Amino acid sequence: MVGKVLGIRDLEQFSSRRSSIYVDPECEKFFELPLFIAASSNDITTKCQCWQFSPGKEPALRSFTEIQQQLQQGKKREVKNILRENSWPINSPIRSQLWPLLCGQHLTKQNTLDGFYWEMVHQVFGTTELSEKPIMLPAFVDATHCLPYHLTSTGRAVADRIVNVLGYDCPDITYSPVLYPITSILLHFMSEEEAYICLAGLVGSKEKVFINQTKLLHEVTWKTVMQIAKKHTKSAISYFQRICPGLKLERVFMDWCWWILAGLPFQHLVRIMDCYFHEGIKVLYRVALVILNLFHKECQSNNEWSPDNIKNDIGNAMIKFCKKIPVSPAKLLHAAFSIRGLSSQYISRIFVKTEMLLKSRSVLNSGSKQLIKSRSSDNLPTSQSQVNIQMMSHTLTIREMHSESCRNLHFGLPGTTNFIKTWTDRQFLFTLWSWLPVRITMYQPVLLYTTEEHGCSLTTFYVRVEQHEPTLLMIKTCNNEVFGAYCSSRWFERNVKDDRGQRQAYFGTGETFLFSLYPERAKYPWVGIENDKDLGHSSELFMAADSKMITIGGGEGQAIWMDENIRFGKTDSCKTFNNPPLCPSGDFEIRVLEVYGFVGI
Repeated sequence: MVGKVLGIRDLEQFSSRRSSIYVDPECEKFFELPLFIAASSNDITTKCQCWQFSPGKEPALRSFTEIQQQLQQGKKREVKNILRENSWPINSPIRSQLWPLLCGQHLTKQNTLDGFYWEMVHQVFGTTELSEKPIMLPAFVDATHCLPYHLTSTGRAVADRIVNVLGYDCPDITYSPVLYPITSILLHFMSEEEAYICLAGLVGSKEKVFINQTKLLHEVTWKTVMQIAKKHTKSAISYFQRICPGLKLERVFMDWCWWILAGLPFQHLVRIMDCYFHEGIKVLYRVALVILNLFHKECQSNNEWSPDNIKNDIGNAMIKFCKKIPVSPAKLLHAAFSIRGLSSQYISRIFVKTEMLLKSRSVLNSGSKQLIKSRSSDNLPTSQSQVNIQMMSHTLTIREMHSESCRNLHFGLPGTTNFIKTWTDRQFLFTLWSWLPVRITMYQPVLLYTTEEHGCSLTTFYVRVEQHEPTLLMIKTCNNEVFGAYCSSRWFERNVKDDRGQRQAYFGTGETFLFSLYPERAKYPWVGIENDKDLGHSSELFMAADSKMITIGGGEGQAIWMDENIRFGKTDSCKTFNNPPLCPSGDFEIRVLEVYGFVGI
């Protein structure tokens, strides 16, 4: 549908709306060319690829103020729908305000204070002046994918500086190839300082995943995409395996993010970013699935993508196809968000399961010498971990012994302080420490809540614990049983609402597990770790909580249930962990409950 006619002067004004000192001015016109078709030498007719114009009528797009008000009111679902449905032109000025707003909602660190970025720049480089010499990029950047998206040499130098400062401020980032391309995209619409703050929000987000920051998580991500694709794009996967019998799908999916970031036209990429900055990496998952289906369709109808032309290098053919993708940004997103059965919970389950499998394989493949060694005392925690364990050695059984000793001394009875830190007690803690995810053992445990010091109140429990992730719950009953759970998600998630505005009864991930230390010593992981089949809803009931109770594990019973006074509880076998009752009687009275977090996570 043809829209209104613009004169040359109108076009010049239209082209200047999205101005950036970091972007090559020639590329501004280049990006807009697909939006215009010359009708004559004196006028230009617009033809939009994102929506259909009615004659003399432009679509009513939502304003920044409207979106800002929705976010301030906590209406994130409404904002999600607005971002999906409003196809702002690539040169719309709204993004200079919209993107910082969207990224800013994920900020968790105090790095948004005025002048913070420039102080960091001065600290790293000794000056705030932009050097004319090349800036050495951090080791976590993939030099082969430093996509500039038509930035000028100054723009590229600014991107280099931002990434360096971010690496200095976030030393935990060890591998993050997508960070540089996203930096380049941000610089099309905002200042250097604003781009840094946006990236800090994406990197530091606790609720959603935006940017992977380690090689392990990078691998987990592409393997997650591959697993999802096997279910949601079966025809495409079967076709590729049929035309290339020896094809290893891993080689194709290792580059999945570059289909989007290096392949798609810039106008498609910008619209994807509109949604990505609000919803997270799941947007990219959906787009990747659509690309697979579209490519499969084109392979069957277009000789350019015939089996003979693509079978030797499907991965490279995918990127070439994306450069010529036959659908508009609006149609691409519409198809992506129309995929059913791809909930955040489902993606999270696949992701956690993949991560845990990779970690377990890395241990098994670490070499026979190491496996032989592990039969001796070398399977104990590292020296740093032992220091961390000593921080916990005043807990539960040991803590109770200490309290008993104090009472004995108070009444003139023989003290038992020499028995406080016995080898057996430390062995219990060493065992528990060995069950924790490897990455968690690098952090120091800190006592967040104990019934001995903070009282027996669920309200106090939430105040002191709910913002920490992960947490370790340890219970000692009045019959001296000791058991608990490693809880992978924040207890605050009991308040999080789903896409329909309803609170989810259960939350958490498959990294959650149960354990028993006394009288039995055992770990009960999620049943889904060792089973590739869909085990149903009852196997995914990890954590639940409200003002009256706390529950861990569900499905034909609750593994751990505690009342609002943290005094009484019960334990049953459940489908989520396939565990027996954690104490023989099933019902128990709580003598001590302690909850630990981990410093620095």
